[in-house]
Amino acid sequence: MRYKLLGRTGLRVSELALGTMTFGSDWGWGADKDESQAQFDAFAEAGGNFVDTANRYTNGTAERYVGEFVAADRASFVIASKYTLSRDGRDANGSGNHRKSLVESLEASLRRLGTDYIDIYWAHIWDPCTPIEEMMRALDDQVRAGKILYTGISDAPAWVISRANTMAEARGWTPFCALQSQYSLVERNAERELLPMSVNLDIGFTAWGALGTGLLTGKYNNDPTGGGGRIHSAGWGGLEAHKLAIAREVVAVAEEMGASASQVALSWVRQQSPTMIPVIGARKASQLVDNLGCVDVVLGAEHLERLDAVSKIELGFPYDFIRGGRSSFMGQVAEQIDDHRHTVV
Repeated sequence: MRYKLLGRTGLRVSELALGTMTFGSDWGWGADKDESQAQFDAFAEAGGNFVDTANRYTNGTAERYVGEFVAADRASFVIASKYTLSRDGRDANGSGNHRKSLVESLEASLRRLGTDYIDIYWAHIWDPCTPIEEMMRALDDQVRAGKILYTGISDAPAWVISRANTMAEARGWTPFCALQSQYSLVERNAERELLPMSVNLDIGFTAWGALGTGLLTGKYNNDPTGGGGRIHSAGWGGLEAHKLAIAREVVAVAEEMGASASQVALSWVRQQSPTMIPVIGARKASQLVDNLGCVDVVLGAEHLERLDAVSKIELGFPYDFIRGGRSSFMGQVAEQIDDHRHTVV
């Protein structure tokens, strides 16, 4: 395992993050404590130090497990947790990015984790009801209090993240050092704004759903209905057929490389940006160990081109318009200009 600097910080995190949404069987489908421990041990033995959890994962069980697993060597791990999601559906202030929600969620997470600080604290999703300045100042207060060290945001539009960081930098508050978003070969919408913003503004990008909720493992290739699971038989075709075509190409590339389909899918995500860190999670330790092997898989130009071709999306306006019109605003020298910057298109 190698390590990356997270955004514009000096924090060293492993090139893969351990996702813990499967830690605990409270939701009826996760891993029990022994299996969760086995996953954690495999990740740590491979050199992983970046563990991602949340206050609502398996009703708090995930945080409790993580706290127990890192207790003997807390300082060696970068623990990330989240707030925002409703803690009590009957409480009007039991969710959101506002100060009250943040403080109460953070204190409860610290108790479950058995620690006095959290390395990275994420807003789990953008809450349009809370002013951005309230969220950023409230997070900065907790950094100054020493209860969190860094901040991040998950599942938010690019304009919200960029505005929040501009405001924080102008006012001397703590900016977001990382974002979290869904991103995979079957979900490339982040390429329109989130991924270019991540590269241009040096914000770490942690990708969840990198295996397309299991689709890219190839296990649904011969059973499109997935037993009523990920791909439903009702109205099957169109988008679903396109996703299966991507999965089949992933399997084909994997067979040529002597790797697993999961390793190929994860490696494709890893190679899309220097800011990229896939979040890997599993129900079984054996699955996690296989996923960890992606760090030894490097896709060559031919395989990258094939996977890009089968999964490519239209960026839409104005990005395709700008890309297609370079010669109109740059003139005949457009193709002679070497742009050393990471531009949007």
